[in-house]
Order: sequence, then C-alpha cells, then structure tokens
Amino acid sequence: MSLSRHINADEVIEKSKEHPHRKHTAQEGRQTFHQSWSRDEDAARAPKYTIPEVGIPSKAAYQLLHDETALDGNPLLNLASFVHTWMPPEANQLIMENINKNQVDLDEYPAATIIHNRCISMLADLWKAPKDTKAIGTSTAGSSEAIMLGGLALKKKWQEARKAAGKDHYHPNIVFGSNAQVALEKFARYWDVEARLVPVNASTNYVMNPHDAIPFIDENTIGVMVILGSTYTGHFEDVQLMSDLLDDLEKRTGLDIPIHVDGASGAFVAPFAYPNYKWAFDVKRVHSINTSGHKFGLVYAGLGWILWKDESMLHKDLIFELHYLGSVEYSFTLNFSKPAAPIIAQMYNFLNLGFDGYRRIAIKDLRNARMLSRALEATYFKVLSNIHKPSKNQAVTDNDDSDDPELYERGLPVVSFKLSDKFIADYPHVQQAWIQSMLRTKGWIAPNYNAPEGEAETEMLRIVVRETLSEDLCERLIVDILEITEALMGTSMYSRSTFVDPSSPTHAAGVATATSLPHSSAFSRVPSHSAYARPDDVVGEGSALAIPSSLVAPIAFNPPYAPSESSSSSSVPNSPLLSFPQSLPVAALHQQTLPARVTHTLLLPFSFLFHMFTAFFFLTSLHLPFSFFSSPSRPSQSGSAVMLSKTLHQPDKDHGRPEKANFGDGDNEGGVSQSGFARQC
Repeated sequence: MSLSRHINADEVIEKSKEHPHRKHTAQEGRQTFHQSWSRDEDAARAPKYTIPEVGIPSKAAYQLLHDETALDGNPLLNLASFVHTWMPPEANQLIMENINKNQVDLDEYPAATIIHNRCISMLADLWKAPKDTKAIGTSTAGSSEAIMLGGLALKKKWQEARKAAGKDHYHPNIVFGSNAQVALEKFARYWDVEARLVPVNASTNYVMNPHDAIPFIDENTIGVMVILGSTYTGHFEDVQLMSDLLDDLEKRTGLDIPIHVDGASGAFVAPFAYPNYKWAFDVKRVHSINTSGHKFGLVYAGLGWILWKDESMLHKDLIFELHYLGSVEYSFTLNFSKPAAPIIAQMYNFLNLGFDGYRRIAIKDLRNARMLSRALEATYFKVLSNIHKPSKNQAVTDNDDSDDPELYERGLPVVSFKLSDKFIADYPHVQQAWIQSMLRTKGWIAPNYNAPEGEAETEMLRIVVRETLSEDLCERLIVDILEITEALMGTSMYSRSTFVDPSSPTHAAGVATATSLPHSSAFSRVPSHSAYARPDDVVGEGSALAIPSSLVAPIAFNPPYAPSESSSSSSVPNSPLLSFPQSLPVAALHQQTLPARVTHTLLLPFSFLFHMFTAFFFLTSLHLPFSFFSSPSRPSQSGSAVMLSKTLHQPDKDHGRPEKANFGDGDNEGGVSQSGFARQC
C-alpha cells in the first residue's frame, strides 16, 4: 500500500482560481432543480481532502464514488497482477454474510476460528509436513506480512543461539536473490537485518543460483530465502539444491543455516502442477513457508498464510498470550484485528475445488501460458520465461499437445518477453514501453519494467496468466499485441513535418511505405481523409504519386519472422497475421523547401478568416426558417421557444416538476430547496 501525503485543500483551491486551465472548475452559480440530477452540487458539498461539515445523501455518496472508481482498469484484463479477481456467486455470498466478523474474537466467532485452524492443517498436509512434527501457522493480511513473520522467527532463533555461545548478536544478515519481491527487502530494512542480494542474470534465468549464494553466507547469516516463483519471469529457484549446498557448508564450516521458502505464488501452484517436485517441508532445511491465499489460492485480496514445520522453530518469545474478550488467545501477527471472511472464502475453495480442482486450474493456466509464449516467440519477441520449453528430462515433440506440466520446465503461469534482437536491429525507433501504453488503450494492463540487479539494462513485458484469462482471451491478446507491434513498426514512416505537400514524391514514398507494411487486416485500412493516398494511387509509373526508385531501398526479409536462437522447438502454423512481404520500401525523411513553408505561413490568416465567415453565415441561416413563428405578444421569444410552447405534452408542467419561479431561493429565508423534489416523470 502506497504512502499518501496530506493535501492542503485551501492551497489547492487558491491555486485553482488562478490556474488558466482549472479556474473553470469553480462551483459558484451552479444549481439544479432535482436531486436525481445533482451530481455537481453533491460533489461541491463534499470536499475532497477534509471531512465535510454536513454529509450528503447516501445515494449521492455512492454515485460519486461509483463514478470515480469507474476510471480504474478492468480487473479481468489486469495482466500485471498475481492477485485473484473472481470468485463464484456462492463464495461472494459467503463473504458478504461474514464481512462483519473479526477473526480475533474467538469467543464471539468460534466457528470462524475452527475454520482457520482447519485451513492450517490442510496447508501443512499439502506442503508435506512430517507426521512426527507439530506444524504451526497463522493467517496474515498477505504474503508480505507472512514474510515479516518468517524473517523474525529466523532472526530470533539466530540471536538465541549467538547469545548462548557468547557471540555478537547485533549484526544479522539474510541472503536472497536480487530478483526478490520488495517485501523481502522491507523485512531486512524494517528489522535491522543486512540484506545480501545475490546478483542474477540471463544465464541464471533471472533467479538466484544456489551456488552463487554460498559465498554470501557467514556466521551472522540468519537464513536463506528461496523464491518459489520469481515475480519477474515465474522461474522456480532450486530449494533442494540450496539445501544440499547448505548441508555441505555445514560439514565444512559448522554453520547451520535454515531456509525460508517465499511461495507467495508458487506454494499454490507447485503442489498441484508438479506434485513430485521437492521444495516444501519434505526438504530438510526448510523451516517455514509463506504464501498468498489471494493469488493462486484463488481468494480476493487480503489473505496470506505462513507455516512452520515444527513449533520449535517459532521462538516462544514471539508468541503472545492474550487474555481478551473472555478467552485466552496465542498470537503471532503484526496486527490484531483482521476479517474472517477471506479465511472462510479460502475454506470454500478447498471444499469446492479439492486437490483435483486446483490441479485442473493450474494445468489450464500453464497451457494458456504456453500457447501465448509460443505465439509470441514465433513472431517479433524473445520469451524469457521457460514454462513452454520441454523439460531436460522429457522428450516433447512439436506435435505433442500434452497438458502435463511435468513435460515442461517448471514455473508459474507467467509469460515474460521482450522484443527480439533482430526486431530491435530492424526497427530501432520502436520503444518496448510503447507496447505497454498501447495495450492499455485496448483495456489490457501489462507492465514493462527492467530486469533485476545484474541485468537491469534488460526491459521485459510480463503477463500473468490467471484463471480468468481464458483461451479465447489469450487469442485476442495475441492478436492485439501483434497488431500493436506491427503498427509501431511504421510509426517513423507516419511522422510528418508541420507543412507537407501531399503531392510531393517524398510524401508519396512515406504513404507507400506505410501501406506496404506487414499489417494485419485491422491495420491495413487506409484512412479515408483526402490528404492520404489510396493504395491504388501509389502504384504505376503514370501516377501522380509514383515513387521514384531513388527513394526506395529494398530490405531482405524472409517470412515468417525468424524466431530467436533461444526459441523452443515448438512452432506456430503460418497464418496471414504472421506472414510478411519479401521486401519493404524505406521512405526518405520528409523535407520541404523554405519558400514553400513561407507561402503556407502567409496563407494561414486568410484561410482562418474565410472559415470563420463561412461558419457564421451557416449558423445564421439556421435561424431563418423559424422566424415566422414569432408572435408580437412574445417579441423576446425565439421561434424554437414558441414551437415548444405549443406542443401538447410538456413533462415539466404536466407532471408537476417544480419551476424555480414558484419557489424562493433555498439560500433565502423561507425559500424551499429544489433538491427536496424527486423527479416524477
């Protein structure tokens, strides 16, 4: 959640009065007659940055906020977030029925407490907690709070061991990759722990290599945080290998270093998609695991979980015994009150989906992510995520359409990609960030950002394939990405100087270049404005817009667009959308002589006056047909007003709509406020 500064409303208002573009927002003199049409008045009575002295009607408050939040993006098309955005109607009903319950009130809401405890047991079993241990855990506001608790437990255990050995316990450090989510760095900064970031690069798939982490470990290391599902590319870090290397380190140095697994997303994907993969409590050195119920746990935002393999791994000094509201509660959280509804919604998913349901959803998400990856990699992009690539231990042919995730590299259903090196060389003017902006105009929200430390110069686009991104939407997304990219390929060709002669050979060459680009059907239409040439006008020697051969340079172009060398062996069938011409003409830059520019400049004022006179004459002529309706008894009325007065049906009068003339001003003594009248027609 972002920090917000206090805004001085008086200062904003004073600045607005003098601002040339904002002074028109002043509310003085505005008044409507009906509450149904009083949005501006209600907004004026509700200051933005201070609590209003007098409230506004509930419907008005709802409508104001409803309209304002309409500016938000569509959660269904939000491909940037891992957070789940949809639940079945029955789950929504359960949430609303329990929205007012506080999970901390054990005596008041004992059923909610029992459901919470059952969720902990189910997760412990899912994460393969040994039967001879006593797993313990709690719900949190999200995986960020869970990481804080996991880190605190590691720090407390380390401090206790250092104190018992009579050694310094004031300089702890923790090791994790530079690809870590910001919550891990927050823990280190908030709790005075040195963060030792292991650099990542393309050769490590932008995640921490366990071998690279070992040199960062010393006697002050409280633990290693291993990320099961990087937020950059979705790759899994190798938990088992990290544990094996720490075993070897202990044999050589005597250092006993535990592991905390950040499974914010992966802890709800790996158990279902890769049930034989060792990453959880069945790995010796894994002490604790955190996850987000509101990500691939398929619950709305506001729920996280953290579990410890055994209660001995959670120091007793961190557990508070609370005598509150008539019962004894044992608590280890950073907050106190928290809603019970998300926990009940999590149990609903466990019961409704079961293991098989979660597995089916994970398989579907990964299948759609593979389809998206292959389509992108077959065109203009290099895909940085690897879930579409065959596993090193499996043989997958091009025609193998198996949905079994075990046949492919492990990871989250995330597609990270960038423009290929060949595309960048051929179209250096195209900036990758433009794709993000243009996708937003189509409703899609997909971030473009820099890779983590070690590869920070690399930009990548990322799409999170959640349960709501169906196969149909994936296909639409692929088309939109390719259409946008193909349009950007011609952006420099479309740019024109301030004054362009449409009949000049240079302009004709630019139009020819634009119309010959490998657009899909949606972008191949030529604008109908007369300033643009038709496709037929730019061909043939006799055309006025014929292209001089000196302005056209062919570029060798082998269709379809060659994938990068790192592409997988999978392919996408050729289609008109992915086909390209053998060569592309390149237009020279638009140029114009100085006399032509001067001539255009001198003619502009005369052109402006001519158009103003024409518009005035046209608007005046519109009034003439109504002039004969004017009546001597009503010399001040226009013809249109007289016509309206003679109509048979007048809603304002026939249905009792009050007129301002019949009532006093609401601000005057004895006046009746118009807002009290509801519209009756």
